[in-house]
Amino acid sequence: MANSNRNRVVVPEARAALDQMKLEIAGELGLSNYATVDKGNLTSRQNGYVGGYMVKRLVETAERSLAGRQF
Repeated sequence: MANSNRNRVVVPEARAALDQMKLEIAGELGLSNYATVDKGNLTSRQNGYVGGYMVKRLVETAERSLAGRQF
């Protein structure tokens, strides 16, 4: 099966920040060396947690911004 990555960064300038966020969240979840580990060797649950927590944090940031509370 070909690797068809359908996820694309809408703002290319944000790619580095998103990658850094991914590594920080993976570390918080106990997934050490997430940058170098073969993601295919991780369970769907492990990979899903990282993506899910990224979305949760991005939504929280957007809600704070909309409420006028920058952090």
